[in-house]
Amino acid sequence: MKREKLPWLSDNPFYTKRFAFFVGRRCRKMTIQDVAKEVKLDWHTVKALEKQYMTEQLRRTGTPGPRAIGIDEISIRKGHTYRIVVSDLVRKRPIWFGGVDRSSKSLDLFYQWLGPKKSVKIELAVMDMWKAFEKSTKKNAPKAAILYDKFHVMRHLGEALDKIRKEEYKRLSGKDRSYIKGQKYTLLSRKENLNLEGRRSLKKLLSANKRLNTAYLLKESFGQLWDYGTEGWARRFFEHWKDSLKWQRLEPYKKFAEMIERHWDGIAAYCKAENKVSLGFVEGLNRSEEHTSELQSHSFISYAVFCLKKKKTTLANT
Repeated sequence: MKREKLPWLSDNPFYTKRFAFFVGRRCRKMTIQDVAKEVKLDWHTVKALEKQYMTEQLRRTGTPGPRAIGIDEISIRKGHTYRIVVSDLVRKRPIWFGGVDRSSKSLDLFYQWLGPKKSVKIELAVMDMWKAFEKSTKKNAPKAAILYDKFHVMRHLGEALDKIRKEEYKRLSGKDRSYIKGQKYTLLSRKENLNLEGRRSLKKLLSANKRLNTAYLLKESFGQLWDYGTEGWARRFFEHWKDSLKWQRLEPYKKFAEMIERHWDGIAAYCKAENKVSLGFVEGLNRSEEHTSELQSHSFISYAVFCLKKKKTTLANT
């Protein structure tokens, strides 16, 4: 007995490919639950049809040949369970998701998938200051310039500011201490992202504590480093910033400055005109907590579905 394969049937023999793609397109604008109610199907059936649609979109795009890539780790569940996501920063879409951790061996899998011919054509690799990523990239894409992205650098500075906040909280008592209590995220957030109440709390805190006020102003000003068009001017700004730390009792900031010195080449690389790419795309995906449930299957299809829904990718429509 032979079973004939009909090209117009979907992976689920109860539905045609045409219907599967209709469901997939609906899932781009609606939740799976809402689509299931609309077409009167089970949630798991709609999810499977959506994945089939996404698989076809990825097949049509083919293996990419990126000029600039963004590399980041994604936490898929509580604890230290990571996967690596690589994005094309020019086309602003994810191109690979995998590995078993955030080691150089896991990132090697991406370059193996991409192939040596396309790997050597990569001109820029944006990543955090993680040695494993840098090691793998230098080995597999030797022509790529290494650039440490602004988000991760500023996150280290934010952690230094939080250490100063904790030191002040321990040092003070009474009313002076009350200004600091519960203000961690007010202090670490950018001023433009605070609501009216948050801005009032921030103003009160900075007025009451001179050391935190100095640390906050230095943190806000450091972002200017990425505005310079030449490495010389960027270096001059950084030297002035370091000089501002003298006599300020800001030891966590001094350690941060030492870290910047060790990684200066990867930060200053952004000053070159050919390296001016968007640094926020990868982290924009990583910031959202909604992706965790999408990644339980550990597959790129699930991650691509998530990206498609967030409208962060520009895969072709069917």
